[in-house]
Amino acid sequence: MRFLFFFLIVVLSAVSATGPAQAQDTTPQSNADGKQPAAAEHRILYYRNPMGLPDTSPTPKKDPMGMDYLPVYADEAGQDAKKSGSGERHILYYRNPMGLPDTSPTPKKDSMGMDYLPVYSDEGGQDDPPGTVRISPGRLQTLGVRTEAAIMRPYAARSVRATGSLQFDERHLAAVTTKVSGWVEHLAVSATGDRVKRGQVLAEIYSPDLVASENEYLVAAQLDKSFSGASDQRLRALDIPAGEIDRLRRTGKASHRIAVVAPADGVVVDKPVQEGMRVEAGEPLYKTADLSTVWLVAQIQEQDLGLIQPGQQVSATFVAYPGRNFTGTVDFIYPTLSPETRTGQVRIIMPNPDGALRISMYANVQITAAVDNQPVLAVPSSAVLDSGTRQIVLVAVGEGKFQPRTVRLGARGDDWVQILNGVKEGERVVVGANFLIDAESNLRAALQGFTDGAKSSPDQSKPAQQDVTQ
Repeated sequence: MRFLFFFLIVVLSAVSATGPAQAQDTTPQSNADGKQPAAAEHRILYYRNPMGLPDTSPTPKKDPMGMDYLPVYADEAGQDAKKSGSGERHILYYRNPMGLPDTSPTPKKDSMGMDYLPVYSDEGGQDDPPGTVRISPGRLQTLGVRTEAAIMRPYAARSVRATGSLQFDERHLAAVTTKVSGWVEHLAVSATGDRVKRGQVLAEIYSPDLVASENEYLVAAQLDKSFSGASDQRLRALDIPAGEIDRLRRTGKASHRIAVVAPADGVVVDKPVQEGMRVEAGEPLYKTADLSTVWLVAQIQEQDLGLIQPGQQVSATFVAYPGRNFTGTVDFIYPTLSPETRTGQVRIIMPNPDGALRISMYANVQITAAVDNQPVLAVPSSAVLDSGTRQIVLVAVGEGKFQPRTVRLGARGDDWVQILNGVKEGERVVVGANFLIDAESNLRAALQGFTDGAKSSPDQSKPAQQDVTQ
């Protein structure tokens, strides 16, 4: 026991002798050259979210999943400042962690308790245009950013694509009627879809008026030739075929039936008449259509209507005939536009010698537009961001920086668009991940406008409202 008591006294004496010296060493001391020792630089500044979320803490804590926040040391946070030759990075302001256009001159938290993120002076050039974005090489690869150069290319033939449907050629439609009333006693053509030839008898009608007219002709022919001539004209006015009049002259006997003949070659597309029906003068008995040519009415987008001209060649495909192309010619551009779809109708003449094309068939149309030999400055279509009020491209200006440029567009090709102004030949534009960069560019332009306004305004508590859609 005496030995143990003596040992405890020795240990306590050693601790009391070394304690003050160690406490004094915890305060960082400057070296001869004025620099802090490495151990002091390795102090903890704050703790960051282990999942990479914009959330920090001045003391150790855990996230909702129980994961420890990770320490951020002074020597890690100051690497970029050392590279620039300065001991500290100057904070311009603090921005909203969710990307909203809201900043603060001092540290603060948002409504969800998330810390605002600092924006340093060395993150972007002070003379860069509003909205300029600087992206590190690692992030460029992560985002999949791709660029292509604006080049001069020949304004070659461009294809306008549209959809359409087949309709009857209205110039080759015919209605079969009679100019006398009567009863249908016989139908020579009794089915819709039957093909007919010009002059072919379609039906026979009994008409008391016609019998009276023929008897009048016979009486006039016996009395005086001049009267027979007038009766002959009356029969022709009633559309009595010339063959029937010749028969009347030869036989001298009136017919109880009048033949109704086809006025043109075609196909019967409508037949409302039936045997035994009474028909009135002018009532349609048949409707026929010549299907050797049909109309393809295409719906053309408003932006492409200016490229369409009569006489241009058209290629059309139909679901019923996979792998087969049908050709036609632009015939007419209708003068009106659909207010619902903002499309205009273009009439295309389609030859149909084998009858393969049928009315109301749906078609995919490709029209070869005009050709201009003058080269134009063009970029890929994917490079253009269209907000509806203006068009923007993101130009790579080097060192990972991208500037938004407002451009004026001209003609469009299948995968390119003409640039009238805003970009010069050889400048590289973003064609991949440009939506992501544009979102950050809009935010940065809003924040820059805020800070500029804050510097000129005495009231720092009321940030200026910025239009982040510009």
